[in-house]
Amino acid sequence: MFEHAQKAIELAEKLGADEAEVYISYNHSISADIRKTIIESAKENVSQGIGIRSIINGAVGFASTNNVSRIEDIVNISVSSAKVRDSDPEWTSLPSNAKYPEVSGTYDKRISEIGLDDCIGLTGKMIEGALSVPDVNTTSGSFSTSCNKHLIMNTNGVEIVDEGTGVSGFVDVITTKGDISTAYDFEVSRSLDIDVFGIGASASSLAIRSQNGISIEPKKTNVILHPFAFSDIFENTFEPSIDADNMQKERSSLIGKKGETIATPDLNIIDDGLLEGGIDTSISDEEGTPSQRTPIIENGIFKSFLYDNYTAGKDNTSSTGNGMRHSYVSTPSVGPRNLLVEYPSSDVIADTDEGVFINTVIGAHTANAISGDFSVEARNAFTIKDGQLDKPIKSLMLSGNIFEMLNKITGAGSDVRKVGGTVVPSLRIAEMSIVG
Repeated sequence: MFEHAQKAIELAEKLGADEAEVYISYNHSISADIRKTIIESAKENVSQGIGIRSIINGAVGFASTNNVSRIEDIVNISVSSAKVRDSDPEWTSLPSNAKYPEVSGTYDKRISEIGLDDCIGLTGKMIEGALSVPDVNTTSGSFSTSCNKHLIMNTNGVEIVDEGTGVSGFVDVITTKGDISTAYDFEVSRSLDIDVFGIGASASSLAIRSQNGISIEPKKTNVILHPFAFSDIFENTFEPSIDADNMQKERSSLIGKKGETIATPDLNIIDDGLLEGGIDTSISDEEGTPSQRTPIIENGIFKSFLYDNYTAGKDNTSSTGNGMRHSYVSTPSVGPRNLLVEYPSSDVIADTDEGVFINTVIGAHTANAISGDFSVEARNAFTIKDGQLDKPIKSLMLSGNIFEMLNKITGAGSDVRKVGGTVVPSLRIAEMSIVG
């Protein structure tokens, strides 16, 4: 990796680049897919590639390839692109070398040693877990492992190699007798510590409990959102509003609100690129800025937007370490890194006399990312009566606004889950509008 990167950097400078950056990634993944009650397919995949940014007088050129023998070609394309593009007056520079933190829990050797047969076996255990509950079948699902490594090098002295592992399991199930009901469960981790049998059993148990749902009248009531349900709404409403690029383009409801109270005083939201075992934890972001812990909401007060290097330069501030890439074929843009939602925990269901518990939602992608308004369909929902889950609900629509919700949080469970890069417990929201 270093030899390829150094070669590309030297060539870009020779061709006239003021600055240059090389991003090289390597990923080895193994996965198996479930269709109905069988493992339909399993595959092993290796992908690698290189992306190069060249900057000339503030103009940025970019090119990429998955063939390292073409490095000279893509350096030429990158530099040539920068030469014909207009200068960006708001470009400052690529990140510079800095002191990088130590992180933990991001690499598990056991995952790197898993083979195709092991992956199939673990997928089978997930199916076994689902079928351990009578009258339920799996409909779809998957189990996968990944080992990845990337290198970032630039002309400002950044030289970073980071390596990590990941594992995920997902299963969707349906009842086979009586009232038709579906449910799903999943887990993700950087270590080989997920309970694959438990994923299947949990999904099937939820499907059985959700049968023979009742209808309820429209009303405002306490709503407890499982981590799956809350994170789905949160990612489509709140996360876009803290993106500095959206703020600079006037596409955020939080413009001008730094220092203001925007949530209940007991709520903290932190972007933590250093979180032990976090899905998005690494020593730096994906353009070489050291990872850090950034308070977004602290005791209800809005503290910070999230910045990559470019948006930070536009605001004459420092990057928060949130320059993220979809892959080597894209340039960095602002992205969250382990968003932690923290609220004092309790036995939140037992503390709720009356309300509704919602496991999952669909339709959150249709939310208004600027205003924070949303309307979603709830799945696997239950009434709450005298501190206990009572009856399943047949059909339920939930609507609201994420910024109003943050001011109406009145309780949190101890069931913290990693839902992708969002780390959150079940949360109770007062006075939410539901329609049966």
